[in-house]
Amino acid sequence: MTLKACKKEEKMDREFQKKFKFEGSINVLTQMMVDPATTEKRGGAKTLPLRRGEILDVIQFTNEEQILCRNSQRRYGYVPQAVMLPL
Repeated sequence: MTLKACKKEEKMDREFQKKFKFEGSINVLTQMMVDPATTEKRGGAKTLPLRRGEILDVIQFTNEEQILCRNSQRRYGYVPQAVMLPL
């Protein structure tokens, strides 16, 4: 990883912590896959865009309906738990 890429990732992580009021270090709990049968959805202010079959890093199980996740582009957001499948 180059120094520029590392600094960019650190900046994105700081923005995530500020936006979601997340305290502490960012640890990936597990990885889950978006259900291939679900419809693709555009992201919103705090929701992550969904693509069929995409594998997401789970950061936090917020409640029984939503999960806080990170995608491969290091974007963070909430995802409905109903569309997630364990790997």
